[in-house]
Amino acid sequence: MFRKSTKVLLLVAALFLLNGIIYGDNNTNVLIFKLKLPPTVVRYDSEIFKPAFLKSIPQIMDFTRSIEFSDSPEEYDIWSDTKINPYQIDLIDMTDTVKIDLSSFSPPKSRHITSDFGFRKWRYHYGIDLKVDKGDTVACAFDGVVRITKRARDYGYYVLVRHFNGLETLYAHLSKILVNPGDTVKSGNSLGLGGSTGRSTGNHLHFETRYLGNPINPNDLIDFSSYNIKNSIFQLHAKHFEYKKEIAKIRYWTIRKGDTLGRIAMRTGISISKLCSLNGIKKTSILRIGRRLRYT
Repeated sequence: MFRKSTKVLLLVAALFLLNGIIYGDNNTNVLIFKLKLPPTVVRYDSEIFKPAFLKSIPQIMDFTRSIEFSDSPEEYDIWSDTKINPYQIDLIDMTDTVKIDLSSFSPPKSRHITSDFGFRKWRYHYGIDLKVDKGDTVACAFDGVVRITKRARDYGYYVLVRHFNGLETLYAHLSKILVNPGDTVKSGNSLGLGGSTGRSTGNHLHFETRYLGNPINPNDLIDFSSYNIKNSIFQLHAKHFEYKKEIAKIRYWTIRKGDTLGRIAMRTGISISKLCSLNGIKKTSILRIGRRLRYT
C-alpha cells in the first residue's frame, strides 16, 4: 500500500513539474502545456523536458498550447538560467541541414548597424551592434521562452530567449530588463530598454542569434537594409560556422611581468606596428599583466 501511494505521489509531482496534463487517445499522447518554462520554482541549470510545438495553436488566453513529443535536439533537454551555452556542442562539422522557420520575425529595434559580426580589434564579435537610445524599447525577435536575465561584466544587463523555432537570441547592454526567466514572450513583445551597461562605450543593442549555443551571423538570417528576414525558412548547415576555422588560427601572447611591445614583437615574429594594429593599441599603451595580445 505504501509503495502504491508513493508511486501516485511521484506521478503527481512529475505532472506538476511539467506544468501540464497528459491526455491519451488511441493515436498519440498529447500534452496540454502552459508555456511558462521552467516551472515556478526555478533551479539553476536544471534539466527539463522541452517539447516541440504543433503548428495548430488553440486560441486560449493563457497561451496554453497543444504539443506533441518529437525528435527535437536532445541537447535542448538542458535548461540553464545561468549559462549562455550549456550545451557544449560544436557545429563546425555538422552534416545535416536544419530548417528553421523565421516567418514570425519582429525587428528588435534599430536597423542601423554600428559594429558587425566578425573580428573586432583583438577579439571576435559574436553578434551585431544596433544603434539605440537609452530607454528605447527592445523587442523579441520570435516567439519563445525567456531563459536568462542577468547582469554580466561584458554584456551588462542582458536577456536570452529560447525560441520555438530552435534559435536562441541574446539582447545585451540594456538599461533595464522587463522580463523574468520562464516568461513566455511573443514576437514583438518588449524584453527591456536600450542602454549602455557592461563593456560598452555608448548606447547600443548587442544582438546575437544562436543555435545550440553556437553563434550565427545575424546577417545570414536578416536583411538589415530592409530589416526583414531573407527567407521564411532558414537552412542552417556547416557553412554558417566556417568562421570558427579562422578563429582557430588565431594565436595570442599573454603579457607577463617585464614584457614590452618590442620584446613581444621579437618573440612572435611580427612588427610592433602590426601588433598594435591587431589589438587596437598604441606604442605608448600600458601593458597589463595577464592580458592577451593577438599576434596572428
